[in-house]
Amino acid sequence: MARFGVLILVALLGAMAAQAQTTPPPAPRPRLRFGFYKQSCPPAEVIVRDAVRNAIIANPGLGAGLIRMAFHDCFVQGCDASILLDPTPANLRPEKVSGPNFPSMRGFDVIDAAKAALERFCPGVVSCADVVQFAARDAAFFLSGFLVDYKLPAGRLDGRVSLESEALAFLPPPSFNLSELVDSFKVKGLDIDDLVVLSGSHTIGRSHCSSFSDRISTPPSDMDPGMAFVLKGECPANPNFTKDPTVVQDFVSPDKLDNQYYKNVLKHKVLFNSDAALLTSTQTARKVVENAFVRGRWEKKFAKAMVKMAAVEVKTAANGEVRRNCRAIN
Repeated sequence: MARFGVLILVALLGAMAAQAQTTPPPAPRPRLRFGFYKQSCPPAEVIVRDAVRNAIIANPGLGAGLIRMAFHDCFVQGCDASILLDPTPANLRPEKVSGPNFPSMRGFDVIDAAKAALERFCPGVVSCADVVQFAARDAAFFLSGFLVDYKLPAGRLDGRVSLESEALAFLPPPSFNLSELVDSFKVKGLDIDDLVVLSGSHTIGRSHCSSFSDRISTPPSDMDPGMAFVLKGECPANPNFTKDPTVVQDFVSPDKLDNQYYKNVLKHKVLFNSDAALLTSTQTARKVVENAFVRGRWEKKFAKAMVKMAAVEVKTAANGEVRRNCRAIN
């Protein structure tokens, strides 16, 4: 019996060895690293920062667009610049034309300007995906008065897939409640703290009236009555694609990336249901209070969360490339 058991063990080991030989090794995970372009394109990050600085001097709203673009890119197909791809005969409906991105997304021209300069200095080296994340980092730096300042690892590759349907499936709309928001972030490997911290970017930028029209209609929502009254004067009763003006998201400091958003949440002076939802649980409400009143906390947390988000579903050489033109695959 003992010899029989040994024979069985030998047979099992042989089968396992054969399976190991036939099973391909797992694909290598992409590794981002700091100073990725130090040798291949030394001025890369400076070039992007200059393009962002010039854009924000001309129009601070473009900075808000660049931060939003980084979020919208990473939540669909990962951080791979898929949001930049234009429609083609083979793909008439990429992410760029989806409801969450069109016509509200701004900053594409800034990315184009940065990429054009990079191609002059270092052709075919710097990915559009890295440009998007560098640009968001730099926009946060300038709009925060240099308080949000962080290093960002690079080495992302550009994706070849961009679908409107995936933008609709993965980008959380402003109507989401807290549990829906938590789930949408969890799918991307982000937690509740990331959700609350990244929501703070709503302290800058503008929003179309259609994104919050339900909150200023009758019966009234929990929005501050005075703010609702002002918004009713700025927004049409039934906004549509041809008549849908924008308003600032933060009436106190609309062009400054700061923690005012959290003070607005506590005062019920925010536009979206997804903003108001942060007060619907003790856990998230406590985080709102901390970000509102602990000096310097939110800026540090925001930097950390942006780095974490910028690593979502990064492409490998098997499914990525470095585009020469950010608007089209090679």
